[in-house]
Amino acid sequence: MKDIAGWRKTQVMDKYKFLPFALPDIGEEEIQEVLDALRSGWLTTGHKAKRFEQDFAAFIGKGVEAIAVNSATAGLHVALEAAGVGPGDEVITTPYTFTATAEVVRYLGADPVFVDVDPETFNIDAAKIEKAITLKTKAILPVHFAGLACDMDAILQIAKGRRLKVIEDAAHALPTTHKKKLIGTLDSDLTVYSFYATKTITTGEGGMVVTRNPEMANRCRVMRLHGISRDAFDRYTSSKPSWHYEVIAPGFKYNMTDIAASLGIHQLKKAWTFQKRRADIAAYYDESLKDLPVTLPPKAPAGDVHAWHLYVIRLTDDVPVDRDRFIELMNEKGIGCSVHFIPLHLHPYWRDRYQLKPDDYPDSFHTYERSVSLPIYTKMTNEDQARVVAAIKEILG
Repeated sequence: MKDIAGWRKTQVMDKYKFLPFALPDIGEEEIQEVLDALRSGWLTTGHKAKRFEQDFAAFIGKGVEAIAVNSATAGLHVALEAAGVGPGDEVITTPYTFTATAEVVRYLGADPVFVDVDPETFNIDAAKIEKAITLKTKAILPVHFAGLACDMDAILQIAKGRRLKVIEDAAHALPTTHKKKLIGTLDSDLTVYSFYATKTITTGEGGMVVTRNPEMANRCRVMRLHGISRDAFDRYTSSKPSWHYEVIAPGFKYNMTDIAASLGIHQLKKAWTFQKRRADIAAYYDESLKDLPVTLPPKAPAGDVHAWHLYVIRLTDDVPVDRDRFIELMNEKGIGCSVHFIPLHLHPYWRDRYQLKPDDYPDSFHTYERSVSLPIYTKMTNEDQARVVAAIKEILG
């Protein structure tokens, strides 16, 4: 009897256990690679990081170079620096993003210039970019929101006509395609990916810069490690005396460790499998929620790939609860949701520095007011998905 009672209690607890917004999917391969790094005696940037860079470059293809860094924020910083962004310059980007996208512009003494989003895709509205360009504009920094590609043809055409650099924030976009081309292979100058714990593949913390420009690639490598002309790994593992190095720029401390790269090596091998699972979850949500008072997220155009880093619904005007209460009720049912994003022009720093008002970017503001990010990650079971849908249906009636 005790065994039966215990089994029933376990079943009830499992049914109502908290379902988080996101979880990483780490396998035994990653664990063994990390152990190998720990046993090797070399923990910082070394063989594993080099291998991850080579594998990533091969994954993206078309002769790109890949530079591993310790976060996508770091990657955006060195990418903008390599593109020549500096004091007094302006970089056009979107307010509908995490603050890292814009803060790196400030690191360099430049100013972000925000352009509102397309309310259907949440991506920067390419049709509004031209009006934001001034004599100070140096670059355009589009963000592929949730894993759906921006209108890169239009953005690249504008950039080419104005001789502007294009740096893609692809933190959500592995693997995403635009016109059947993988993000990272377009005619932009640099592309930056994130491997944060919630992303489509993870190294815990980490990022990657990709470019086909050898000079920019070299500049990123130099700047990611104190502006030193040679990596520490090259110097300390040489069979000949090679202690000498030169500091050629005031660089940063942005290198990726071998421990983090060990995760990335095997996560990358699963990137397409992970994308397929996320796409399946998104399709289930689409079908299950289609008759509810919500606006479903946009799909990728026919023939293209959406990475589905996020699945963001928008509550319509006739829902019985507001967005904040909806999230509270989901939490009470043991389901974690989130909001992506609080637009930058609503945050005190950006608002006050540039004297911005909520309606300066109305599409970003109104999208934010109604948006909810539902759980979507590869370890979700079919039962987990059904539980999310059942909770939404109960709340929305």
